Amino acid sequence: MTAQVELFYAPQSRASGVRVLLEELDAPYKLNVLNVKLGENRRPDFLRINPAGKVPTLVCGESVITEQVAIYIYLADLFPEKGLAPPLDDPLRGPYLRWFVHMASCFEPALVDRAMKREEAPQSVSPYGSFDTVMEAMRNQLSGQDYVLGNTMTAVDVLWGMGLRWGMMFGLVPEFEEFKAYTDRFFARPAVQNVLHDDQRLASEQDDAVKRAVE
Repeated sequence: MTAQVELFYAPQSRASGVRVLLEELDAPYKLNVLNVKLGENRRPDFLRINPAGKVPTLVCGESVITEQVAIYIYLADLFPEKGLAPPLDDPLRGPYLRWFVHMASCFEPALVDRAMKREEAPQSVSPYGSFDTVMEAMRNQLSGQDYVLGNTMTAVDVLWGMGLRWGMMFGLVPEFEEFKAYTDRFFARPAVQNVLHDDQRLASEQDDAVKRAVE
């Protein structure tokens, strides 16, 4: 029997993707909403769970899982019957893990450097090579197929669907046709629409709470 899953969460953050994954898995979970604008993620009770004070943070029984990529992999493996993670003996397991790690070790660092207008490090020492290399790698991966690993969605698509849409919204990721078609397809899914709709409600409630706090 699977232990109780608890997600520490803030709307319109990286935690939104984890909530989408939980919905795609049809997994029972408890949502603990934190208002980071009021510093609730810096409260001692939460810092005892995650000293970095970051969301998403997942608690499952006695296990605490932080860092979004680790959380995605953990959850998809926790519910193998849902078919969102290739099993260990599947040839797609290696590429599945590759594209998870590529997001964390290449895509996000490249986006941060671009957003901060920082000069890229020489490719010989850069963790991601170059911004263009990172974008073209994913563009090529999505060319001619519906999802990252082919024509069937897996948990890694939740990570990339959210990440690419966010990057394009802020003008950081080029609006390649492959990216637009992929994110349009992903964001049409009911689980994504439901989470984004509720995120708007929660964000509005939190903004009202901030206003009351400063009055």
